[in-house]
Amino acid sequence: QVQLVESGGGLVQAGGSLRLSCTASGNIFSINAMGWYRQAPGKQRELAAVISSGVGTNYADSVKGRFTVSRDTAKNMVYLQMNSLKPEDTAVYYCYAHVLGGSPNRYLEVWGQGTLVTVSS
Repeated sequence: QVQLVESGGGLVQAGGSLRLSCTASGNIFSINAMGWYRQAPGKQRELAAVISSGVGTNYADSVKGRFTVSRDTAKNMVYLQMNSLKPEDTAVYYCYAHVLGGSPNRYLEVWGQGTLVTVSS
């Protein structure tokens, strides 16, 4: 009923930049938070960056100063600008949203299918 679709992953050299995009669609009344988690090979999924209505942004310590999360609320989109990428940023990046939606309306945690970011040294 609510879907997230990511784009923008790929292969980049260390020090380079990538921009991820994610669009939420479906039966959405409001979006409380949108952001990005990531899962590196052999590791657990972890928060990268999230932006919450009325609260602001939250970043993992490992990406502070390099990544910037932003939203276009009119388009139900969230972006992740990743600069100064490092090999340790290699992971599958998952879009996340906490929405009020569906039928009947209820709070939902929704995940995208993931997009692979590979940073070569």
